Amino acid sequence: MKLAGLKSIENAHEDSVWAATWVPATEDRPSLLLTGSLDETVKLWRADELDLVRTNTGHSLGVAAVAAHPSGIIAASSSLDSFVRVFDVDTNATIAVLEAPPSEVWGMQFEPMGTILAVAGGSSASVKLWDTASWRILSTLSIPRPEAPKPSDKTSSKKFVLSVAWSPNGKRLACGSMDGTICVFDVERSKLLHQLEGHNMPVRSLVFSPVDPRVLFSGSDDGHVNMHDAEGKTLVGSMSGHTSWVLSVDASPDGGAIATGSSDRTVRLWDLKMRAAIQTMSNHNDQVWSVAFRPPGGTGVRAGRLASVSDDKSASLYDYS
Repeated sequence: MKLAGLKSIENAHEDSVWAATWVPATEDRPSLLLTGSLDETVKLWRADELDLVRTNTGHSLGVAAVAAHPSGIIAASSSLDSFVRVFDVDTNATIAVLEAPPSEVWGMQFEPMGTILAVAGGSSASVKLWDTASWRILSTLSIPRPEAPKPSDKTSSKKFVLSVAWSPNGKRLACGSMDGTICVFDVERSKLLHQLEGHNMPVRSLVFSPVDPRVLFSGSDDGHVNMHDAEGKTLVGSMSGHTSWVLSVDASPDGGAIATGSSDRTVRLWDLKMRAAIQTMSNHNDQVWSVAFRPPGGTGVRAGRLASVSDDKSASLYDYS
């Protein structure tokens, strides 16, 4: 397995690019890369050429997270203005505007079947689950705060939720917090199952293995990528190699590798059998906020793709084989 650089767009946005995800292919068009930036815009790009398809406006502050519905028809963007905008991918028509105050949204993801949008609500110390049919809140999953904090105790602020991930079967939801803990919920019962430990600094990114719903990967400011058994509550392994914060982690569709982006300005590819980084890409000259593998599917699509975006305003595309 290896990455090969295909194309980079230097000024993909006018400011730092914090978020990227792939919009799945539909019957009418191939998959698209979706990026969100501090320049308050969301952009859609063609998968192989990185040609700009459209620029979406609608936020009054920087875009911190983007998510694509598994149908490929709708997507969502969240901004530091505390609003989530749900829009039609092909027309940019606004489908819903979700209010998330008093908190900005740092992570969100559609459930694999597409019926729920999970929104990680920063300082609200909770994850809100929105019904994608009615755009009403189904439930709020609260992160337990430390017991009986003293008035001077600042630990309550550390239950700031930064990241969220669905298991492939949609039964579990994991969220990562500022204090390094990861909570795993039973979604159907809206019940906290357990907390996973192993990081002592913010967990900014989470992803479940696409081939094993028990396996959860986490990236943290402590520079480590951890591999957890999310059902058995155990830390399976910890991988190191980045020299600074791990800001993003994603799993390859074949389940054999993960990619990470870091504030050390690199993208790394990790072989999960070896549990080691096997390749380092240095396309960016500032921190890499997001890495995303293209999902399989679409007419004539055989090649694997990875995208990365950075504080340097650029977007890069790699072949994964």
